[in-house]
Amino acid sequence: MRIAFLVADFPKLSETFVINQVTGLLDRGHEVDIYSDHIEDWSVVHPDVNRYGLQGRTFLMPALPQNYLWRVLKGLWLGLTHFHKAPRLMVRSLNLWAYGEQALNLWLLYTAAALADRQPTYDIVHCQFGTQGYRGLAFKRLLQPTPKLLVMFRGHDISCYLNQGGERVYRRLFKHVDYCLANCNFFRQRVIELGLSPDKISVHFSGLDVSKFTYRPRQIEPDQPVRLATTGRLVEKKGIEYAIRAVAQQAKQSDLVYFIIGDGPLRQPLEALIHELDADDYVHLLGWQNESEIIQTLNTCHLFIAPSVTAADGNQDAPINVLKEAMAMGLPVVSTNHGGIPELVEEGISGFLVPERDADALAEKLSRLCSHPERWPEMGRAGRRFVESHYSLSHLNDRLVQIYQALLNNSEVPQAASIQDAKSNVATANGDFNYSLSSLE
Repeated sequence: MRIAFLVADFPKLSETFVINQVTGLLDRGHEVDIYSDHIEDWSVVHPDVNRYGLQGRTFLMPALPQNYLWRVLKGLWLGLTHFHKAPRLMVRSLNLWAYGEQALNLWLLYTAAALADRQPTYDIVHCQFGTQGYRGLAFKRLLQPTPKLLVMFRGHDISCYLNQGGERVYRRLFKHVDYCLANCNFFRQRVIELGLSPDKISVHFSGLDVSKFTYRPRQIEPDQPVRLATTGRLVEKKGIEYAIRAVAQQAKQSDLVYFIIGDGPLRQPLEALIHELDADDYVHLLGWQNESEIIQTLNTCHLFIAPSVTAADGNQDAPINVLKEAMAMGLPVVSTNHGGIPELVEEGISGFLVPERDADALAEKLSRLCSHPERWPEMGRAGRRFVESHYSLSHLNDRLVQIYQALLNNSEVPQAASIQDAKSNVATANGDFNYSLSSLE
């Protein structure tokens, strides 16, 4: 099959799920082109970008100016410079009768200009975020033969984006899309609430190459500090402020060291908070690390904290990859009842969940775990088995191909196993982990 991936930014280090799907499809013999609104710095990329030559498969989409007069002037220039390359394509992009607003606002013309040099044919147009959906609709309308349009909802596109565009922002897209995916059931339900028929969307998780993350039962030596870690961008949605406050509380009772892996706009405020809490000796901002460095750091740790919160703009997380990585390595986790995270972490089995922005509750769960290190190995084992059973990248890439083939054959799309079935299987495989929270008192 020939597949077009539509993304906002590429190659983005925080969006390895896109690279994982591209390389998985290439490994299976399919052709993939990537269309991006913005090209990131090619000098700092995931190793697979160079290994698979993805720069040669990536094409920049022309930006659509907000000012309509400037958009028209630039559109005239694009039309004049590209008409001779693909006259039918350019004329089709201006068909107001057939395409209405997308032709009138020149969205189709700008898209046609990006396609004119190559005039490709695709079987599938896969929009990696809902925000790329209308660009995908432009591909579907312009390209002949007509490709199938698949839209994936992943997080900000179904949370904070709705605050900007309103709850009707996807209504026209839903009329024309062939199928949708969501990376957790929480976001699938949100899409259905916005008006998409339930039979046109299923859950497709972001996978993990579990083989890269070696499992090790977590144990602690006498007189050794409990080593904690968090991985994530230093932004509001990651809730790291509350983890720092919780660790500072627990440090009054336990010998702790807390490593925060990542960088971002909140680094200075977090540094100030650490200093304010007199926590400089045991809370360390490590900055950005690559995958191998993250693995090295987590290998030295006992517990993992992922304190995600709903940001002021409404942005929310799905089951985040950093949690999957930590669980795959055998770390018991403490996270929040936020977005799709409860679909990944089972309360009292692989970790604990607390309300958002509740440093006291985080501290209480850390206290329980620090007081009962004998529970760590079984909790870590439960997490590893759950990730293996439900987030295997190889299995999910196989299923993605099956979804594409079903769309092309106009047949029923294969459904993923339910998350509750997966959790039951993990609990059975690991023995009876359904102990009550009181057992950790």
